[in-house]
Amino acid sequence: MGSRRKTAAPKADAEEIRIGWTTVATAEEARRLAEGAVAARLVACAQIDGPIRSVYRWEGKMENAEEFRVTFKFLAEKSEALEEWLPAAHPYAVPQWISVAAASVAEPYRQWLLES
Repeated sequence: MGSRRKTAAPKADAEEIRIGWTTVATAEEARRLAEGAVAARLVACAQIDGPIRSVYRWEGKMENAEEFRVTFKFLAEKSEALEEWLPAAHPYAVPQWISVAAASVAEPYRQWLLES
């Protein structure tokens, strides 16, 4: 079967709007990440939800934890920089990071995001 290689996401249009998510244990950690990403101009907007309940397996053990979700809105051209910044700023050893392209974005919001 050979070695597993990381597969790169398809090359995105620089103006493509993306949405990304991570979770942290406290509202303060969520606020710090949200403010840090906006201040660094990696994202135009960050929103904090929570608390939420996460159920997952970690180091072979079932976990059930209260967490806070941070949602980021950003341009695809910022993806690489954001993906480098997040692990350094995140308190978890293996932070969740999932991002997707926005399928539809209202034009006034798109313009605001492009200017941000």
